[in-house]
Amino acid sequence: MPQLKPGEISMGTTIMAVQFDGGVVLGADSRTSSGTYVSNRVSDKLTKVHDRIYCCRSGSAADTQAVADVVKYHLALYTAQHGEEPTVKVAASLFQQICYDNKDNLMAGIIVAGWDKVDGASVYEIPLGGSIHKLPFTLAGSGSTFIYGYCDKLFRPDMTKDECIEFVKNSVSLAISRDGSSGGVIRVAAITEDGVERQVVHGNNLPQQFLG
Repeated sequence: MPQLKPGEISMGTTIMAVQFDGGVVLGADSRTSSGTYVSNRVSDKLTKVHDRIYCCRSGSAADTQAVADVVKYHLALYTAQHGEEPTVKVAASLFQQICYDNKDNLMAGIIVAGWDKVDGASVYEIPLGGSIHKLPFTLAGSGSTFIYGYCDKLFRPDMTKDECIEFVKNSVSLAISRDGSSGGVIRVAAITEDGVERQVVHGNNLPQQFLG
């Protein structure tokens, strides 16, 4: 598996996406770290690649930004050539192909989620190595290991948009409280047929967790 190169910046992150009837909710912390040094405390790890398709990025900041830029270009080209919006599956397949073809050189764990007219809401995970998995919800990043049990216990497939937003906020805040590489604010994006709704939860408004 690839390793970070000397001086390369790691996201050291918590990212997640949850599907509900009619849309998806994505969430992430905002800390970008280089070893023990926090290089950016308010980075945006929710990246728009098309009108209703976003990705969450973990791993090398440089690698994931470059891959997202390439996918964004190809999706714009797809729209121009076909005269229609790409599906989330098309976007996820592009991410997967790039990550798999360059698996020895990239450190990129990516979640792709959004809404399209063909499949509705969908969530895909592309972990290190370039495999692809369609899931009702997924987590990634260093902080995800602290909250898998919490999310497995509380996730319900019949949650509303507001319930999903609160689920994401609570989950990411739990990861922030335990993972030294996750921190800052929580950024949330709710994507439906009507568009994208963005939220930022600042540090003083994060859900409070027991810290012992």
